[in-house]
Amino acid sequence: MLSLFARHFRKARVGVFSQALRFSSQIGENRAEKGLVLGLYEQEIDTEEPRLSSTAIHFDAKTDGQLLSLIKECNLKGKLGSVKIFNNLDPAIGSVAVVGLGLEGAGYNELEAIDEGFENVRIAAGTGASALANDGCTQIFVDPMEHPEQAAEGSGLATWRYQANRAKKDRKPIPKLDLYDSAEVDAWTRGLFKADAQNLARSLADAPGNQITPTSFAQAAVDALCPCGVNIEVRNKDWAEAKNMACFLSVARSSCEPPIFLEISYCGDEKAGRPVMLAGKGITFNSGGLCLKHPEDMAQFRASMAGAAAVVATIRAAAALSLPINLVGLVPLCENMPSGMAFKPGDVITCMNGKTIAVHDTNNAGRLMLADTFVYGQTTFKPKMIVDVATLSDGIIHALGGAASGVFSNSDFLWSQMQKAGAISGDRVWRMPLWQYYTQKVTEYSNVDISNAGRGKGSACLGAAFLKEFVPCVDWLHLDITGVGMLKKGAGIPYLVNDRMTGRPTRTLIQFLYQLACPEPQTQSALVKKAEQN
Repeated sequence: MLSLFARHFRKARVGVFSQALRFSSQIGENRAEKGLVLGLYEQEIDTEEPRLSSTAIHFDAKTDGQLLSLIKECNLKGKLGSVKIFNNLDPAIGSVAVVGLGLEGAGYNELEAIDEGFENVRIAAGTGASALANDGCTQIFVDPMEHPEQAAEGSGLATWRYQANRAKKDRKPIPKLDLYDSAEVDAWTRGLFKADAQNLARSLADAPGNQITPTSFAQAAVDALCPCGVNIEVRNKDWAEAKNMACFLSVARSSCEPPIFLEISYCGDEKAGRPVMLAGKGITFNSGGLCLKHPEDMAQFRASMAGAAAVVATIRAAAALSLPINLVGLVPLCENMPSGMAFKPGDVITCMNGKTIAVHDTNNAGRLMLADTFVYGQTTFKPKMIVDVATLSDGIIHALGGAASGVFSNSDFLWSQMQKAGAISGDRVWRMPLWQYYTQKVTEYSNVDISNAGRGKGSACLGAAFLKEFVPCVDWLHLDITGVGMLKKGAGIPYLVNDRMTGRPTRTLIQFLYQLACPEPQTQSALVKKAEQN
């Protein structure tokens, strides 16, 4: 499935990523600091012989069967995510982590809407690499476990840490990752690219609000994208005023931090035609404005720009992988603060397209910013489709928790592609209703065209209904990532640490764009039909 992806990858600008991306065979030096992750499949019955991955079988042969003997002696069953570290098995490697891969032959699970074979490899590789890193290993070799791309994703995500504000002496080194005993370097490197992109989104979202302001976010985006050959325009307040972005500026005026509007362009194929437009909500700190959020939860809303972070990271990965697709990324950046200049409940704002909007909740600021962004993007770039990513509503947390991003779409085709991407990436999505019922709840007002809050329950659906009013004639996907893109809490996704920002759904977006750029024959015919209709 990913063979076309591999072909385009060979043109990638490898130097822009921090991880080591080459296969290494020289592993004899500093043996104590070197570790190896090997996979063990789960035994279906207790009397069954332990079943190693093919790479682990080769390693066991090198040790004259010592590895298998230790596995039997320790009664390891290969349960998914279990890990046991052995030392002194190989003269070149200090520590070997045997990790449980779950049942052999796992594949797509329709009820779970996920490819369990891919996800099991991510969990196993991440668990093993994390255990070795905590054990002091600074170079870790990873068994591809039949899926090298997913092994790279899991280990790359599990060993990364946000440590920018720790004293240098207290920072844990992030280990160098290498593929072990396999020639599938292209697939492994793609996985590291994807993990590195998500880690970029994690670092932006996790930074405190006084360090990631609109200005510093813009600088970070320039630093991340320019080495990849991506064009980025940094627009200021005067530009936004000239464009009559009243909704965006109404939110921005509440803070002394100047607003910025990022316009990102990536041309991957001159023959690809009109671009795909990615829009990301970029409130670098969201206090709720005059409708103040609860103080105990407010600190995490430094990640109200998680959508913007995911868009920047996705475009960087697309450029590094040389995807043959044209992209435009639009990112409005500002803070939403309580002040004498803040917009107020009851205010009426006129959007760029002339629609009047009643502000019934200043906490719902992101949808106001995106309204102007949608209108500007459609007018200026004539995109073939729009995908927006935003921490838009708490309602999606009540509906889905941290299991999946809520997706609202006016296109069955785009939804099917996003669902497929989520199943492959392990970062799932779930379709939510975009019914006229909700449209009536936000538009049936006697004195204005639309409300930024609407009436009644279902805040996620009401937020999507609001945005739908600003995409009248283009295929559109809205991802509400409030439940997945902020702090990870509790169980689920073992290769992401708790109480830190997740960077989700960056890998799903990358996979989605790959499917559009390098479609399978059935998808290609659907895309051609869409283009003819437009």
